[in-house]
Amino acid sequence: MKLAAIDIGSNAIRFQVSSVLERKDRILFKKLEYVRFPLRLGHDVFGSKRISKKSIEKFKKLMKTYKLLIELYEVDDFMFCATSAMRESKNGHELVREVKKEVGVEIRIIDGQLEAELINQAISSFLDKKSYLHIDVGGGSTELNLYSEGKKVKTRSFRVGSVRVLEHHDSPEVWKEMEKWVKDSLHRDLGTITSVGTGGNISKLYELSRTKQGKPMSLKKMVETRQMVDARSMEERIYELQMNPDRADVIVPASDIYIQVMQWARSKQMLVPEVGLKDGILLHLFEKNRTRKKVEFVNAEDQSQGKKTTRVR
Repeated sequence: MKLAAIDIGSNAIRFQVSSVLERKDRILFKKLEYVRFPLRLGHDVFGSKRISKKSIEKFKKLMKTYKLLIELYEVDDFMFCATSAMRESKNGHELVREVKKEVGVEIRIIDGQLEAELINQAISSFLDKKSYLHIDVGGGSTELNLYSEGKKVKTRSFRVGSVRVLEHHDSPEVWKEMEKWVKDSLHRDLGTITSVGTGGNISKLYELSRTKQGKPMSLKKMVETRQMVDARSMEERIYELQMNPDRADVIVPASDIYIQVMQWARSKQMLVPEVGLKDGILLHLFEKNRTRKKVEFVNAEDQSQGKKTTRVR
């Protein structure tokens, strides 16, 4: 089975095709193709509330490219998901309709809660029965999810993101609201809180911190790494630290969000699994198609016994 996930974010648009390998009770996703295109929709939307004509032209070309890749890889199922920038833009739904008509692909604009649920599917295997605060910082929003005893007990999305903060479109009121949510959500029964960070910026920060792979990064090390990056110019970040230009300018404001939330939660360590929204989309597609396969198998068996059934495709 081949699946494709398209994450239309505020800072970049990610495309991944993976083949599904099933081995007994294990499911592996083997990456066949990955494309990250730095079309910063948030730059348009958080300032003017609209996606510009120039960005629309590039966006449509990119959607055509991704559709061709889906066809070339003979993908069995796929899903296009758009997040913060698209859901806040005044012309986002209009653009979705145009892409459906001109390109033939359907884009789903998802809310913050569904975005968090999809990402949570991808990180759940990394968590045990302890207490965790999952922090996912995107270009336009931050999703916070509290876990206890292996279950998600609270979730909230806030309009605070790396691009939004970089371009000074964040609101002090939202920061206060996020602080209150974090402090009100935590209580003594939860014990020590370990943070879980997802998103491209925290992955790069983790790499730069030189924390041993698979080990949690300390808050102290995170702050030190953030300061090291902040002390460098954009050119030094690109050439010395090997960052893409659209990563180099947002990594510090993104780091500030992670650090601030950890400080509010009195969390001293952060796990950084290499997963994100696209991985959650792939899991969602797999579960959907695995269910369909089971139904088809049962129906085929029923038909062999002379029973009248309806196949699900």
